Amino acid sequence: MNDRTWRTSSYSGGQGNCVEVCLSEPGAVAVRDSKDQAGPELAVSGQAWSAFVHGVKQGEFGLG
Repeated sequence: MNDRTWRTSSYSGGQGNCVEVCLSEPGAVAVRDSKDQAGPELAVSGQAWSAFVHGVKQGEFGLG
């Protein structure tokens, strides 16, 4: 499906060192490397993506 709208984080700074996400199908989120847009995609449930984003915001992964 090539008509999907991919988004990057507003925190990415435009340097291409991040992931892009889009709604891939009802209830699913696709994730890909912004530097390899023709490369593989990972699909996760919308619920799993929301839990991941919440965890990042809460500092659960030591990324801050």
